[in-house]
Amino acid sequence: MAAPQKQLQGDGHHIAGEGTCLISIVLYLLILERSAIFLDSMYEDFHATDRWTGQRLHCIYQALIVAIATRHADAIDIKFLASGRPVWIALPHPTWVEYKERTGRVITDPLAIQIAGHFLKTAIESGTYEHGREMYTLTVDESLGHLNAVLKEVGAPQDALMKTA
Repeated sequence: MAAPQKQLQGDGHHIAGEGTCLISIVLYLLILERSAIFLDSMYEDFHATDRWTGQRLHCIYQALIVAIATRHADAIDIKFLASGRPVWIALPHPTWVEYKERTGRVITDPLAIQIAGHFLKTAIESGTYEHGREMYTLTVDESLGHLNAVLKEVGAPQDALMKTA
């Protein structure tokens, strides 16, 4: 016996009944990979107050560039404007490999932007931000630490977080 047909509104296509539709949704979510973590843009456009000067800085994400092409470096460079001044955050490529090996998940471009933005906001608020300095290069461990902080903020599943010793 065939499953009842149900018409989707407005497009004229038919799909099988409710049960098959649910199966299709589940299969679609599995295809997305378990590495897909959906993020708000917390650190693409934010404000932070400098610990030492009390100055409120407006930080805006501007670009993501593979640094092999520009600086011959093994990193991804992410550019922000901090109250109009360019600030580059370099995340080393081995961060992607380490995260994939330890969790089975991938760092997407939007997640990399959030990692760099979290670093920048933390640097400004903790007093390690140097006005006028244009480049900050993070270590793999620093990058993974900021990655964990971002994932905790968005309530990512426990298997997405890096385990610490």
